[in-house]
Amino acid sequence: MGVLGASTAPIAVGAVDAKAVERPRIHTCTEWGARPPNGTITVLNRKPTYIVVHHTAGGNSSDLSLAHAYQISRSIQNFHVDGRGWVDSGQQLTNSRGGHVTEGRHRSVEILDGGTRHVQGANVGNHNSEVIGIENEGLYSTVDVTPQLWTSLVRLVAYIAQSYGISPDMIRGHRDFNATECPGQVLYQRLPELISAVRAMLGTAPVSPAGARLSWPLLKPGEQSDKVLAAQHLLRARGVDLRADGVFGDATFAAVARLATENGVAYEPCYASRTADESGYLGVTTWPLLVRTVQAGDSGEAAKAARVLMSARGQRFATVDTPTWQRLLA
Repeated sequence: MGVLGASTAPIAVGAVDAKAVERPRIHTCTEWGARPPNGTITVLNRKPTYIVVHHTAGGNSSDLSLAHAYQISRSIQNFHVDGRGWVDSGQQLTNSRGGHVTEGRHRSVEILDGGTRHVQGANVGNHNSEVIGIENEGLYSTVDVTPQLWTSLVRLVAYIAQSYGISPDMIRGHRDFNATECPGQVLYQRLPELISAVRAMLGTAPVSPAGARLSWPLLKPGEQSDKVLAAQHLLRARGVDLRADGVFGDATFAAVARLATENGVAYEPCYASRTADESGYLGVTTWPLLVRTVQAGDSGEAAKAARVLMSARGQRFATVDTPTWQRLLA
């Protein structure tokens, strides 16, 4: 289920007895032995709008030491510079399973502490000028984060929010912007808890009612559901020769990947330390290409998709527009 939308409109902080959050210990690039950047670090003369949570999708190591955190940071930088050709690490900050925070892209700590400008990273496709990203070591699709990582994440996000004046309501997961598994289903489902914890540290009140925002769901290979069946009908409505069986198999993956490519949708894999093909995942960037308004008397594949979803929820078929599609798919 999508729990957080990807609205581009900033939300003002609703301060109530605002508290000063002490800056957490952040180990700089110099401390962990980073390579010099392979080019110029871009510093934007504006604040980021969103704080984005990622996972590295690497191993869930039992080594909680600072030395291990340094090694993870070096590994990510090497992969991003040598494997992807980026100027430096893509994320601004990294949080280890031991709760050790390290600087990712050079100058990120210096600029964060200033609170008025933003080091542009490379961690959210088509939105890097808007976001400050935190890579959390590990893979959280089916398991939870360590207590150390969680405590560190809350404190770090609270400090970022305070430094930039960002409302906790603007905390997002990577999948709220790109069709990716990141930050893993388990960690993604804890984002409302993270928002509440950061809000408590800052002493701020909610800006909008809980659960008021919805995002598009993420569908990936192996899933079998009414949502997959609806997606297949919607693909068929676009002329794709695809069997509508409710199973997200290779043909559905390939069809979504083609849809994304043909429409210029950025493919931004979530993995910080290894590659994975998520190009055919159906998510926030690709659902809007599929849905269309259907009327109560319509027939055809798009209407079949709407009927599948409404029937599964015990609803009678009626007009379905984009907001209704989002509610049906939530």
